[in-house]
Amino acid sequence: MREVRTIPVPDGEDGVRLDRWFRRRWPHLSQGQLQKLFRSGQVRVDGSRAKADLRLAAGAVVRVPPLPDAPVNDQQDRVIDPREAAFAKSLVLYEDDEVLALNKPSGLAVQGGTKTLRHVDGLLSAWGEGLERPRLVHRLDRDTSGVLVLGKTPAAAAKLAGAFAHRKAQKTYWAIVAGFPKPGDGVIELPLVKRGIGDREMMTPAEPKDPRGEPARTDFVTIARAGPRAAWMALRPHTGRTHQLRAHMKAMGHPIVGDPKYGDETSAALSEGLKLQLHARRLTLPHPSRGILTLEAPLSAEMRAGFQRFGFDEHEAEADPFASGRRRS
Repeated sequence: MREVRTIPVPDGEDGVRLDRWFRRRWPHLSQGQLQKLFRSGQVRVDGSRAKADLRLAAGAVVRVPPLPDAPVNDQQDRVIDPREAAFAKSLVLYEDDEVLALNKPSGLAVQGGTKTLRHVDGLLSAWGEGLERPRLVHRLDRDTSGVLVLGKTPAAAAKLAGAFAHRKAQKTYWAIVAGFPKPGDGVIELPLVKRGIGDREMMTPAEPKDPRGEPARTDFVTIARAGPRAAWMALRPHTGRTHQLRAHMKAMGHPIVGDPKYGDETSAALSEGLKLQLHARRLTLPHPSRGILTLEAPLSAEMRAGFQRFGFDEHEAEADPFASGRRRS
């Protein structure tokens, strides 16, 4: 961009750090390039020089100086293969001018890493780059399928992320767990702490006085049982700890079927040939500009395999298994 621009801050970006505001719009800028712009006084907010850590207020006006273009090789790297773009578009559950919702497949990571080259974040190039590129506002584990929502504008992403941060997003997961849960419904409040190193890291129950313990709460309801072997459950996390549902089910003594990390001997015996039986079925949250949005993801192939093995019928579930308040013990 070779001209000076003035851009007002929308309501949805109130409180966002200035450097993050820039990165959302021009992701090719390096930290060094941004710092140089701030140090030289070329970036101004409401006419005054501004530092990188300034928290923007809605309605403020940001002066954006001429910016360096993205490197040619970077632009080439971001060109998505047409087959990958078609795959990304095939995942769409819902889309409007502000919100994009995908049915994330099991096995597809949300973001990349040293050993993860294919991920949702990379597939978002199918919608464009810069301001046109959708933004992640929450995450799902690699092997968890189901509803993943994104913001299509910086303002929409900020509002959606705020809904998750302030617990206005109501999430309902389906899971198949080992054993016969008693009671059949209730609440588990159990702080969790991360232990281990690298790939061996796990979330485990925290000791009562462990300052590292993070509060974690999950509501649970049993929808159906396959005798004493397994149960189909609805799970509703009220906090967003890493692996929270998997760790809580293990702590209850009913690990999720197909989970090699949090399983035990009983679940392992039930899991042969099955992937993780955890699916983000339903998500209800405020739309960035109008009403309430309810999103629902059909079962993945991996979950269907589990339902077939244990004889569960997805049509037996209520839209919101927690609404009736019935106990299923």
